[in-house]
Amino acid sequence: MKYQTQKIAFAYFGVAMALFAVQVTLGLVLGWIYVDGNFLSGLLPFNIARMLHTNSLIVWLLLGFFGAAYYLLPEESEREIHSPTLAYLQLAIFVLGTAGVVLTYMFNLFEGNWLLGKEGREFIEQPKWVKAGIVVAALIFLYNVSMTVLKGRKTAITNILLLGLWGLALLFLFSFYNPSNLALDKMYWWYIVHLWVEGTWELVMASILAFLMLKLTGVDREVVEKWLYVIVAAALFSGILGTGHHYYWIGTPGYWQWIGSIFSSLEVVPFFAMMAFAFIMVWKGRRDHPNKAALLWSLGCATLAFFGAGVWGFLHTLHGVNYYSHGTQITAAHGHLAFYGAYVCLNLAIISYAMPILKGRDPYNQVLNMASFWLMSAGVVFMTFTLTFAGTVQTHLQRVNGEAFMDVQDQLWIFYAMRFGSGIAVVLGAVLFIYAVFVPRKEIIEPGPVGHAAE
Repeated sequence: MKYQTQKIAFAYFGVAMALFAVQVTLGLVLGWIYVDGNFLSGLLPFNIARMLHTNSLIVWLLLGFFGAAYYLLPEESEREIHSPTLAYLQLAIFVLGTAGVVLTYMFNLFEGNWLLGKEGREFIEQPKWVKAGIVVAALIFLYNVSMTVLKGRKTAITNILLLGLWGLALLFLFSFYNPSNLALDKMYWWYIVHLWVEGTWELVMASILAFLMLKLTGVDREVVEKWLYVIVAAALFSGILGTGHHYYWIGTPGYWQWIGSIFSSLEVVPFFAMMAFAFIMVWKGRRDHPNKAALLWSLGCATLAFFGAGVWGFLHTLHGVNYYSHGTQITAAHGHLAFYGAYVCLNLAIISYAMPILKGRDPYNQVLNMASFWLMSAGVVFMTFTLTFAGTVQTHLQRVNGEAFMDVQDQLWIFYAMRFGSGIAVVLGAVLFIYAVFVPRKEIIEPGPVGHAAE
């Protein structure tokens, strides 16, 4: 480990992996509720379990991003992190906020209280005091990383990473604005939800992936940075106005149907460019890096992000198709593969790369790590197909034939049962990954020549 403050990342990765375990476990519970609707209904209602599932996903991915930033910035800036104390304070605030959210959701505390009670806006249900804590933590983080970069070497990777992180934090401020007009509320709500995952998060993803390609392939920095700028330009060009594909049916003017259809169709481009970038870098580099697991996760990230966010997003983004398919299981299919491919795989890639260096042991148990990639990825891909078929049947029966929602759900039982099976594979893969990365192997000491100490 070159810089001592890189070890801050270890604490972030540890908390992120704990929340990752919670997220996939709750996903499995939700999968079974789809099969048996009364499962845990008295103890853990579906809406609460879903809030915990989605919120833990968002928080652990953010913690992974923060950990990645604390890991790569010292190497890129060629200096230590500005203030390790602030970094640990930021993590403590996030942990406190997460605990507060879990207790509030689980026991429905302070219902209706404007400051302490949960809000009813999907994905941003956190109580206002937690949101305020998130803003404070974000300001601490931005100050810390910005000072680190400003005092050190500036690279394309640090510039793009900072742009993404600043955009991410500023867009979250819209969560405090909740207009009484529902159409207006949804317009601003998508500023967070869409412009995060299809805007600022893509910048963070591109910069971390570029860092990994630099380290794993040995390709010249100049080549990596040229690709990075092209990918980021395409992501911002398509992603900002691509928000319009969420404005089709919420009461906005009709021109959004054309703007949304055209620009969201172009959102395939940056994801294809990212996939091409990853494979071309590996091909150009021809470097036999010992950390094969990190390389596998990196290539898997670029590939599955293209299919999940790009292809599956395109399948139902045109307004003529979306008129029938929006809000069906097709949306869930797209969401699961896109989040897994783009952001879960990215975080697991940087953790796979950084952990052996942070822990001072060379690539740990790579066989188990790579097995976890194939198990988790196969589970998510199978889940995506089952949900796609379920959504196609649902669209026809419900939106075309006009059958009642619950009658249609009864007919989708077989797909939900298969989806639950794929969820088991994902959970097993997650457990395998955490074990492979965090539990050290017993070192096998080779006997050295007689009279010499074994190295």
